[in-house]
Amino acid sequence: MPSQVRTPDESARQQALERQGQLTKPTGALGRLEELSAWVCAVQGACPPHAFGRIRVVIVAADHGIASAGVSAYPPEVTAQMVANFAAGGAAVNVLARQAGATVRVIDDGVGKPSGRIDREDALTAAEFEAAFELGRTIVDEEVDSGCDLLIPGDMGIGNTTPAATLVAGILGLEPVAVIGRGTGIDDAAWMRKTTAVRDALTRARKSVGQDPEGLIRVVGGRDLATLAGMLVHAGTRRTPVILDGVVSCAAALAAERMAPGAHAWWVAGTRSTEPSQAKALQTLGLEPLLDLGMRLGEGTGALLAVGLVQAAAATLAEMATFAEAGVSDRDPDESATPAASAESEIP
Repeated sequence: MPSQVRTPDESARQQALERQGQLTKPTGALGRLEELSAWVCAVQGACPPHAFGRIRVVIVAADHGIASAGVSAYPPEVTAQMVANFAAGGAAVNVLARQAGATVRVIDDGVGKPSGRIDREDALTAAEFEAAFELGRTIVDEEVDSGCDLLIPGDMGIGNTTPAATLVAGILGLEPVAVIGRGTGIDDAAWMRKTTAVRDALTRARKSVGQDPEGLIRVVGGRDLATLAGMLVHAGTRRTPVILDGVVSCAAALAAERMAPGAHAWWVAGTRSTEPSQAKALQTLGLEPLLDLGMRLGEGTGALLAVGLVQAAAATLAEMATFAEAGVSDRDPDESATPAASAESEIP
């Protein structure tokens, strides 16, 4: 079972909000950057905050049995091919990581060894679920112990939006049509196959595990979702902030929050995916994405684009001058003039 998730530093959050009111700008003029800066202070436990120094993308790659049902625009062997592309530095995540000053680690979590086909059988055994969840915890320990101070969970796996959508629908009690998107850009025929697969998987799961998040990951998820859930729970126990990416990481996040209430306080949502199940998960978690660029790639790409905003939020709070430091008045001159004139008139 997960360890106790810690709470971010509320005192540091309040100090950040107070400092925002003292900076040389109208109150609230920096919009969501102000709210974001308070989150940075809370998760760092300090105000003013500092720039994140070791940003790590961890891509969890896995194959899914449901890919053989024709639910993706690409064949299952593309998972292994893309893992090789990550290693060569040629994928979008590699390019954006270099731009953001982040590094990339790839975890082989069942490439070439697909999880069970969820419309017909359980994705994992109980032992496989436990091993994958524990792997997620181990990854976080390794990264934090190596100095990681901002974590981005990424994903790679042909067919993985199908179990992700099924997991969200199972936890929230939704019907397939409410959560199924176009994934890799599937046509209508593939969308219908995907809908049927999710429907059949949900029928099996609702009879056996109901809305239990651990049971749903085991029955209709996969190794990658179990590992991501383990990472997201354990990030809170290790006081490590996370930027969530697309539908797969957000489906795992929804399950992780149900397993360890309060874990979501350590996360921000980087990007809005075109997948409807991501919107359902984030709405439930109370997280509003920082960016909306119509992205649906996964890998951690959308979260990497949000790194600049997180760093900017920290920098503006830490480096802007206050009214007192800059010698700038923080009051309307018309408001200050009236009391002064009135006081002068009372002098004999």
